[in-house]
Amino acid sequence: MLDYIIVGSGLAGIAFSEIAIQNNKTILVVNNQSQNSSRIAGGLYNPVILKRFSEVWQAEEQLELLYNFYANLEKKLQIKLDYKLSLLRKFYSVEEQNNWFTASDKPNLSKFLSTNLITKKWNSISSPFNFGEVLYSGYVDTNLLVDSYKQFLINQNAYLEDTFDYSNLIIDNDFVVYKNLKAKGIVFAEGFGMLLNPFFNKLPLDGTKGELLLIKAPNLNLDVIMKSSIFVLPIGNDLYKVGATYNWEDKTNIPTEAAKKELIDNLKELITCDFEVIEHYAGVRPTVKDRRPLVGTHPVHKNLHVLNGLGTRGVMLAPAMATSLFNHIENQIPLDKNIDILRIKNFVSSFCQNE
Repeated sequence: MLDYIIVGSGLAGIAFSEIAIQNNKTILVVNNQSQNSSRIAGGLYNPVILKRFSEVWQAEEQLELLYNFYANLEKKLQIKLDYKLSLLRKFYSVEEQNNWFTASDKPNLSKFLSTNLITKKWNSISSPFNFGEVLYSGYVDTNLLVDSYKQFLINQNAYLEDTFDYSNLIIDNDFVVYKNLKAKGIVFAEGFGMLLNPFFNKLPLDGTKGELLLIKAPNLNLDVIMKSSIFVLPIGNDLYKVGATYNWEDKTNIPTEAAKKELIDNLKELITCDFEVIEHYAGVRPTVKDRRPLVGTHPVHKNLHVLNGLGTRGVMLAPAMATSLFNHIENQIPLDKNIDILRIKNFVSSFCQNE
């Protein structure tokens, strides 16, 4: 008998898989690659919500887990994943500078926002008001991680390429059976695909489509992550990721000309050098209206679990949320009420009434 069947192999599924393996649990991952938000993500981690000058929820704890988690994966997979880069916020006025300094005085933000203005000049970026620097930022190469971890699982005979068929799941009190597989529990980490899951589709998952560009700009010579209305992320060889858009209506993975134009227009406001669009990506992020993940155990079926709703901050959230879920299942450690799916009263009552 396996310890866990894990459905989905994006950031959430990888994080839970790895934590289970580190704790000597046997797993099998079922994945059909229908959800691509982890693969095409910018991969940024940043402890501050710059739009509102507020700290990312539990940022310090998440960063500590993030560094250890991806460092361990780098050793295990023999690849480079975590790139620690300064994130610079371009200022457009003295008022924006003042707002930055006001925010940097807040006790919960002072460790993340530098009080030293960055005055360095880049030839292709006009910056009369300079930049503010966010500390403890960077990015993870999510595409490489998804591909490399899939290969690792294949080598361990722990990967099944398949569209999960919920009608083939048999739920017993002490185990589950899926086709010819038997496991003590099953973790659904399906991203936006959770809307097809009859056990968890009543949770308030509200996907947000995001689109990014990959550009080549030989004269940009940027060695930091630049943030204005968009982010520009250097990934080497004169290549940069540019993103991202937010669309709450369109739930497809199809790139759109409207989003491409929006990104290009915003990019031209930020940089003056020539660039070439190499790729255009789109995916649906698994977002939640209350901006908190969906983590926990089904209110009726105690061996069915969910790890979802990581939204735009999957790189930061995945290690922390997977750790919380694992400790909840294995050691009965209560989940933080902010992430526990039992906070969704309509979801809980719908299943309890049905029973």
